[in-house]
Amino acid sequence: MSLFKSSPKPMAVTLRAIARLLGYPDATLRAHLDEIRARLHAEGALDPARLAELDALIAHLQRQDALDAEADYVQLFDSGRRTALHLFEHVHGDSRDRGPALIDLAQTYEGAGLYLAEGVMPDHLPVVLEYASTQPPRQAAAFLGELAHLLNVIFAALEQRGSRYASLMGALLDLAGEPSKPVTLADEPALDDEWAEPAAFDGCSHHGQAKPDTAQPVQIVRRGTTSSTGVRA
Repeated sequence: MSLFKSSPKPMAVTLRAIARLLGYPDATLRAHLDEIRARLHAEGALDPARLAELDALIAHLQRQDALDAEADYVQLFDSGRRTALHLFEHVHGDSRDRGPALIDLAQTYEGAGLYLAEGVMPDHLPVVLEYASTQPPRQAAAFLGELAHLLNVIFAALEQRGSRYASLMGALLDLAGEPSKPVTLADEPALDDEWAEPAAFDGCSHHGQAKPDTAQPVQIVRRGTTSSTGVRA
């Protein structure tokens, strides 16, 4: 019996293929679905059962009307936090902590000689997978393992919605050597409630915006002078 663990299988191509399949299903992606399927099978990083699930997802995308596929993608990934592909939304939400975390992640990429295109967020899962694909198999698997708790949340949310995209999260957990685990998902607030604005002129918490019937200080300055806010009158 060997005292050493076997080396992980090469997975760079599989990681890139999954990154592509998690992208917006536009005409360019759909034109390459057969090639993506072939590359997944050729590398053999996933077991046959998981490959069959990915084959089913690819076949579904090929059968779907283009507009339906795009609309379904937006509804799935852009209409709820549980299925968001921006990983730090699951960790930091909209808090101020997300900014420094994004900077740190971008610097990790730059340390590996990778630079983001303009407008690309470093925590977008396809981008994260592109980075992982540049690492040796053992390091890539360990990196995915650090994300396993987030991948499990997305996996559970996609399973709950009956989406074939769940197979992609299952594949990533397989590559990380982490089993998919049941996750209890709290009820998500309706999107309209999440994005609701305060009632106009009521309950504003910003400085200088008080409720009706509440006295507000008014500063008057001579013309040509500069107020305490730096604005010339």
